[in-house]
Amino acid sequence: MTKQVQKLDHVIIRFAGDSGDGMQLAGDRFTQETAIFGNDLSTLPNFPAEIRAPAGTLPGVSSFQLHFADHDILTPGDAPDVLIAMNPAALKANITDLPRGGDLIVNTDEFTKRNLTKVGYEKNPLETGELDQYKVYAMPITSMTVKALEEFDITRKDAERAKNMFALGMLSWLYDRPAESTLGFLKSKFAKKPEIMAANVAAFQAGWNFGETTEAFSVRYEVKPAPLKQGTYRNISGNTALAYGLIAAAQLANLPLFLGSYPITPASDILHELAKHKRFGVRTFQAEDEIAAVGASLGAAFGGSLAVTTTSGPGISLKAETIGLGVSVELPLIVCDIQRAGPSTGMPTKTEQADLLQVMFGRNGESPVPVVAAGSPADCFNTAIEAARIAIKYRTPVILLSDGYLANGSEPWRIPDISSLPDISVPFATAESEGASTGDAGAGEREGARDTSGANGEFQPFRRDPETLARPWAVPGTKALEHRIGGIEKADVAGTISYDPDNHDRMVRLRQAKIDGIAADIPPLKIDDPDDRAKVLVLGWGSTFGSIGAAARRVRNENLPVATAHLRHLNPFPANLGDVLRKYDKVLVPEINLGQLALLLRGKYLVDVISYNRVRGLPFRAAELADVIKDVIASA
Repeated sequence: MTKQVQKLDHVIIRFAGDSGDGMQLAGDRFTQETAIFGNDLSTLPNFPAEIRAPAGTLPGVSSFQLHFADHDILTPGDAPDVLIAMNPAALKANITDLPRGGDLIVNTDEFTKRNLTKVGYEKNPLETGELDQYKVYAMPITSMTVKALEEFDITRKDAERAKNMFALGMLSWLYDRPAESTLGFLKSKFAKKPEIMAANVAAFQAGWNFGETTEAFSVRYEVKPAPLKQGTYRNISGNTALAYGLIAAAQLANLPLFLGSYPITPASDILHELAKHKRFGVRTFQAEDEIAAVGASLGAAFGGSLAVTTTSGPGISLKAETIGLGVSVELPLIVCDIQRAGPSTGMPTKTEQADLLQVMFGRNGESPVPVVAAGSPADCFNTAIEAARIAIKYRTPVILLSDGYLANGSEPWRIPDISSLPDISVPFATAESEGASTGDAGAGEREGARDTSGANGEFQPFRRDPETLARPWAVPGTKALEHRIGGIEKADVAGTISYDPDNHDRMVRLRQAKIDGIAADIPPLKIDDPDDRAKVLVLGWGSTFGSIGAAARRVRNENLPVATAHLRHLNPFPANLGDVLRKYDKVLVPEINLGQLALLLRGKYLVDVISYNRVRGLPFRAAELADVIKDVIASA
């Protein structure tokens, strides 16, 4: 039958089911199809921390939300237009997010009395009328999948597992998604199991054919490609972008890349990705614990590598002493903190921004480190390069903040022109550059050699560059540059062990001045104020970028002026931040914590910023933030 085609400018779809139902895979494949089609998109995977949560229960529900459009979008969307519920638990956990009139596709095969009882349904909601406010498409997805796969020599259990591909095929037809990439993926994924591969392909095609032939769907939807800037694009998640950024940084610095890591959610994917790229000089080391991982990385920095360690909040706690050692010995080290909900184990698969004060101050003694934060999945690439630039140039550990939302979320990424990336290489110290004596006749007395050596031409490992205050990076084995390394305080310039009070005071202040001086080497904070008449500024950092931007659009569409700004550099702050804060009558700071950036701003700039906080393990909704912004504008 010929079906009507209805054009839409955007759609938000949420796949939801048991954690064993393959919702993340179905959502990821729909995302890849959408990226190939050319829509702008943003995703929000949401899954349990347990590897296999109790089947059919609310804690075991896994979901994947995708927002795609024919225009620029910033978030995965506040609420789904379409909800696919594969069982009663998925329905109960997600139905309150579906707006009145939304499309609800339900797998009726799983609505058994036993499954209904597990989640507290006394009666089947498909029969009570409580879902009448939605457009309900009740269909036996599991049994249709099993029926479609009768000819294959597989177990019923394996056939049932393919129901996510049936649902994906059906949704791919309904929203006119290309199928070639998914079919190619299935053939590659199950190449060693040809019968399983053929069954999954058949299930996908059966779902597509069902959508095309069933009378349940009288309309097919079309969302045209978005007008993106010219270039080559790929869909990318935050963790993958971060891994690629680290590889690019190592290439730009002409250094081998070393990652010392211990698996932890949601950072593990960076280790998995980097392990694939040995051809770029990448070496990955999965250590026995977090402390060993960061210790190996700091040793690699001493040996002349671009050294990285990846973790989440609990791992930052364990790495704190070695990060402090990196501050003391002044070596470049990138520490990637992919934040998650805490405290302690907290909610490992949920997002949060609550590690800011920890990474700023969570070490003993005065041990300042630069802190940078990514604002979107694709921005993780550029933020990784910036972290490497600062670490190498200033010989310091740098902490890079991402979070679970950015790590697992994805968006289109325009692959940059390599020639546009900065040269961040810094030469290692040599006997000649340091004016140190090698024992050769005339060494240290060559024409043009700097008089930087100590008595008898000894190397001075804490002589500082007058501009950056960075000490020389002298790798082991460099002739005449032998020097002491370790956490005990060193004498200024000479680098010998020192317990002198005045020397300690000087070294503490020099290390702080080095970090403070980075403010002159980062861009000023940019303000987005189209009308230049706003009295209210919304200031964010990290993954609130998309939510704040989407909320500001809503407010401006109501002809209300609002300015926005987003911080990448959190320590030190941009040099103009104080002036920016004082320019506005009201400054609103939304954070997925209890007000950590707000605390720093109040303390440093004495500006009474308005803190708006949620710690639900989820990103802000744009509509929620828009209402808050309008209230602040009204009060201003």
